[in-house]
Amino acid sequence: MPDRTFDVGIAEQHAVTFSAGLASDGLLPFCNIYSTFMQRAYDQVVHDVALQGLKVVFCIDRGGLVGTDGATHHGFFDLAFMRNIPGMITSAPMDEVELRNMMYTAQLDKIKGPFSIRYPRGTGVICDWQQPFAEIPVGKARLISDGKDIAVLSIGHPGNFVVGAAEQLREKGISVKHYDMRFANPIDEEVLHEVVMNFKNIITVEDGVLKGGFGGAVLEFAGDNGYAVKIKRMGIPDYFVEHGSQQELWHECGYDAEGIRSAIEEALGSRR
Repeated sequence: MPDRTFDVGIAEQHAVTFSAGLASDGLLPFCNIYSTFMQRAYDQVVHDVALQGLKVVFCIDRGGLVGTDGATHHGFFDLAFMRNIPGMITSAPMDEVELRNMMYTAQLDKIKGPFSIRYPRGTGVICDWQQPFAEIPVGKARLISDGKDIAVLSIGHPGNFVVGAAEQLREKGISVKHYDMRFANPIDEEVLHEVVMNFKNIITVEDGVLKGGFGGAVLEFAGDNGYAVKIKRMGIPDYFVEHGSQQELWHECGYDAEGIRSAIEEALGSRR
């Protein structure tokens, strides 16, 4: 669609303000920027888009650990800084079908304000991804697997690591209740009430910084509602992760399938 595509060059601040201008004139811009470079346009996201209540869809590429591009290109922070903006729908699909449906949902007329969708670098997990479009209810999680021993809440593509860990643990007689939360803002409070009332051990998994991220949102919910529950957060620690393959770095940060499986076994170890 060359007549509907604008390349603004390496000018992220301009890209966001340009998108705001298009939106203010009734168009629907999809503003596509790497996570690490969206940081450069944060002021414009807040003042030119969110404060004006404009409908801009932010497609945030390379969210999380990007591997061999190194520390300058890791998308650490977008989940944390986007979910804190009033009115900003902040989402991270788990797979290709969810990504398509998230983009479809974002352009529906019922969505009135800014909408951010973050997704990782790399290959997908679903070959037959060209499915019919379906609306995703904003702020609603989806149940991936039911279980009674522990609850795991994931957001974005690390949910696939949880699936792998849960399959391995099932062979050991451990059942995992796994929710793909989809949204960091608004977060599914109905699901959170259910989980914190029924599980003593909860694990959150994300490929963003732990400080202020999705796991922090779960902790905030538990604290604000007076729940005394043990919540272990898994994600990117408080340092700048260096160069390496994505697999090596997911392992270093501890939230690959092996790390998640070990965390679940450790959480259940004392009880068992």
